Amino acid sequence: MNKNIIVTGGAQGIGKIVSQELLKNGYSVSVFEIDKEAIEEFQSEVNSGNISFFQTDVADEKNVQQSILASSQQFGNISGLINNAAILDNKPITELTFEAWNRVISVNLSGTFLCAKYAAPFLKKSKGSIINISSSRAFQSEPNTEAYSASKGGVYSLTHALAMSLGPDIRVNSISPGWIDVSGIRKKSEAVVYQQTEEDKKQHPAGRVGNAKDISNMILFLLNPENSFITGQNFIVDGGMTRKMIYV
Repeated sequence: MNKNIIVTGGAQGIGKIVSQELLKNGYSVSVFEIDKEAIEEFQSEVNSGNISFFQTDVADEKNVQQSILASSQQFGNISGLINNAAILDNKPITELTFEAWNRVISVNLSGTFLCAKYAAPFLKKSKGSIINISSSRAFQSEPNTEAYSASKGGVYSLTHALAMSLGPDIRVNSISPGWIDVSGIRKKSEAVVYQQTEEDKKQHPAGRVGNAKDISNMILFLLNPENSFITGQNFIVDGGMTRKMIYV
């Protein structure tokens, strides 16, 4: 029986690459995704009995409960949860409606909480792992990102709280990506590949813009049971742009 990993927001962007890389590395994958069009496109690209798709709004408690139960029944276990689903609504605070603010917080932060809450009983049985996707915006914001930055700061804090509450049975860590170019990894109706410039690359001490495999590589590392002494930590993956150490 393959270990079943839930990936929220798993049909586009970072989540899609993570889902693909998990499959390549012998895991089963449960893709939680709200966008039906993205689900159908991804389904048409893969031919494997080890991946299933569950149309899920992670901000909807009942929907989360249903999808987690269905995932456990489909694969017989839940061994990992990658809380990746996120949205943004970046605009001046005077133009950002309270409704829009609440939706960003609901998806990015409350969705992470809900998925962790209802996956926890299954993860406890499997001695599994939760990996939350935060953001370097939690520590180094840009103008007009109040809702997104606040939500990701919350994910960062929620991570070490969960690690304390769920350990030692469940390890909980977070990854904070910087600029990860996923412009071309969208559903076809929205995919527009960004043409990176030399200036873009030189902004990073690593000399290049990040890609989604930089995140999936860290996820594979954190899922590895040989790394069982790592919990409650945040890993900044931004090519050196943040230029400071963040300790949890």
